[in-house]
Amino acid sequence: MTNKRMVQHTYLASLLATFLLLLTAACSKTEKEPEPVVAVQVTAAQRGEIQQVVSVQGVLFPKDQAAIAPKISAPVKTFYVNRGSHVKKGQLLAVLENRDLAAAEVENKGALEQAQAAYGIATSSALPEGWQKAQYDLEAAKQVYEAEQKVYDSRQNLYQQGALPRKDFDQAAVAVIQAKAQYDIAQKHLAALDAAGKKDELKSAQGQLAAAKGKYEGASAQLSYSEIHSPINGVITERPLYPGEMPPAGSPLLVVMDTSSVVAKVHIPQEAAAVIKRGDSATITALGDVKITGKVTIVSPALDPNSTTVEVWVEAANPKGVLRPGTTVNVQMSARAVNDAILVPAEALLKTPEGENVVMIAGNDGRAHQVKVELGIREDDHVQIAKGLNGGENVIVRGGYGLPDKTKVTTSAWTPPSDNGAKGEADDKSGDKADDKAGDKGKD
Repeated sequence: MTNKRMVQHTYLASLLATFLLLLTAACSKTEKEPEPVVAVQVTAAQRGEIQQVVSVQGVLFPKDQAAIAPKISAPVKTFYVNRGSHVKKGQLLAVLENRDLAAAEVENKGALEQAQAAYGIATSSALPEGWQKAQYDLEAAKQVYEAEQKVYDSRQNLYQQGALPRKDFDQAAVAVIQAKAQYDIAQKHLAALDAAGKKDELKSAQGQLAAAKGKYEGASAQLSYSEIHSPINGVITERPLYPGEMPPAGSPLLVVMDTSSVVAKVHIPQEAAAVIKRGDSATITALGDVKITGKVTIVSPALDPNSTTVEVWVEAANPKGVLRPGTTVNVQMSARAVNDAILVPAEALLKTPEGENVVMIAGNDGRAHQVKVELGIREDDHVQIAKGLNGGENVIVRGGYGLPDKTKVTTSAWTPPSDNGAKGEADDKSGDKADDKAGDKGKD
């Protein structure tokens, strides 16, 4: 009996153990969670052209300007322009009080005319008797010498032909030598008299004439300074005084700006300046989204000692005057360009804890894979992948942040934010409706 009970107890224990094993296995199967699937938005890594754009703020300046300060101190007599007047180069803008200057010009003009008359008298008056005789002697000696030279030439020709005796030819030669000597003596005599008297007399008359001319030109210049002319084409931007007021010394009476073109002066880091060169295209954007295209005209060869940046000038045409000097603007300069570049949205870029650049791609196996990449040029919302992708890969743009490698994913097309707009709102509403329907099904 005892053995029978022991067999029964052993059998019951075996059944209990088997039941417990089956129960444990069932519980483990029930508690095992399914592998998670993450919904992500993807776009293909495309090939295309990309440009490196340097964007920075700057200040507008006119192409040319002139702050006109008068050279003389005198009250303003008349203004011919107002602020905002368009003027041409050389146009008369204002006149200062100049009656005293006009009188000084008239006085010096009279002195100049008097000196001119004295110079004319000195050059045309009767010459001293000795100087006159020397001049007459020189003229007579010259005529004799020329006559004897003609006789000599004629007799030489006849002698060579055998039609003249040797004696007559020799007499002609002696006569021409004597005439030449008399002519030389007369020249030296007249030169000596000139050096002694007439030359000094003419010098004195010339000096007086030059002095009178200089004084007259000085007076004319002072008078001309009272008339203010525009040195450039442009528009009057400053006219701080009224007629009758005297401008302070060194202060501008008028300011003229040529705003037909404007120059945006910007300061950029050395690294960016290394790729910017003269002639690069640029865009100037002002308040109100006013955009005008221009080009780089100056890249400073030296650094600004205060900011250690490089000053760059961008010039743009401004025929309608929509851009005003002094305005703060945004300047975008296009530097180098790559034609066949692999491009991905900047939103797809991620960084590892070690600081490496990576992107997540959705593979054909339905899982996300982390890929290390090297970056190139960045333009707006797109980035060049210099190394790591071949183009055509499905890059995860949204949903990839913090996503573990090899996570199972479901994909949908990514739409750029600029093209989303109302469509994004409609998608959100349709998504909400789909969620509501799913929730209703869950309740059922």
